[in-house]
Order: sequence, then structure tokens, then C-alpha cells
Amino acid sequence: MSEFTLNAQARNDLGKGASRRLRRNADLIPAVVYGGEKAPVSVSLATREVAKLLLNDAAYSSILELNIDGKKENVLIKALQRHPAKSFVLHADFIRVVAGQKLTTMVHVVLLNEETCVGHKTGGGDIFRLATELEVTCLPQNLPDAIEVDMANVELGQIVHLADITAPKGVEFTALAHDNNIAVASVQASRVAAVEDENQDQPAAAAEAETEEK
Repeated sequence: MSEFTLNAQARNDLGKGASRRLRRNADLIPAVVYGGEKAPVSVSLATREVAKLLLNDAAYSSILELNIDGKKENVLIKALQRHPAKSFVLHADFIRVVAGQKLTTMVHVVLLNEETCVGHKTGGGDIFRLATELEVTCLPQNLPDAIEVDMANVELGQIVHLADITAPKGVEFTALAHDNNIAVASVQASRVAAVEDENQDQPAAAAEAETEEK
């Protein structure tokens, strides 16, 4: 079901002190697995293995196969606590994925056809990503790797809202269910062009001012 796997070990030594010892002495990351009808389980993960997994952006919103002491569970990354300065993971929360039960999670946004976008190629505008990820609700087997937004026909000054995007089969946008039609991307006039136009106007304005003084 998943192309991502992660090994873990159950742990009974809990608390902040135990977590610090895990990170410092064993190069392990403390984590918790919860959800479904099972009780929460505290586990530890190899720091190197987690770092390698997170190099792939798709892992953040994909179903992972978590191997806990030989017992496999399908999970999603629910939250990652990172070091404020060095950004490495200090703690992870995973939520269980139950077959036949809908889940709600965040999925990354991918913009397609940026180079051929009408507002960019013809209109000279800049493309802005207004939402980097979107919350979706779906069954586990319908969870997409990303939400694709086709920018090919987006014109200068146009904003792409959530309702303008076709959701993958079996996927619902959570925001729309709450009547929140959020902005996802847009094409706006280039800031560089605006600055150049402003600079070009300055000599003329200065000449007019000089004429008035005379």
C-alpha cells in the first residue's frame, strides 16, 4: 500500500529526560503513534533513517509503512517538532490509517505548466503560489501524492481559487466543505517591470519640474 517504509522500536522509557537521552546517546528520535481503535504507542526512530525519508517531499503527505518491532502499521505523519535553529526533527507524531475509514490530511500543491502560462509567457507576469499545501479528506487508497494546479491558461491578474481546481477522484477539499474558497495561485504584474517603468518616468517628471521652475 505504501512506497515509504520506516523502522521503529517500541519504548517504555518516557518523559522529557528520556527523550533527551534518546537523541543524545542513541541518535534516536522519540515518536508517538495514535488513532484508530488501538491505544497510543511510544516508539523511537533512527535519526538518519527519518532524515533520509524526509528528503522526499511526497513522504509528508503519503501513507507510510511503519515497522514497529516486526509489526507493520500504515500511518501518516501528523506533526514534526523541529529544533528551532538547526531544523532537525526532535519528535514525531504519526496517526494510524484504517482501511475503509476516511482520513483528513495536508497534501502539497504542485503548479504545472508554469513556463507556458499565458499570463507569464505573453503577459510578462510573475506566478505566485498562495498555498503550499491543501487539506483533503478521502479514503486511504485515494490519497494523492500532490494536488496539481494547471497554470497554462491563467491570465495576467487572474487568481486561481480552490473551487477552480478539479479534485482527484474520491478526494474532497476540506476548506470548500466549510465554504472557504481560498486562493491557491495567481499571476500578477512583474515587480521588476513595475520598478523599471517607475525609473523611466523619473527623468520626464524631473524635466517637467525644471520647466515649471524656469
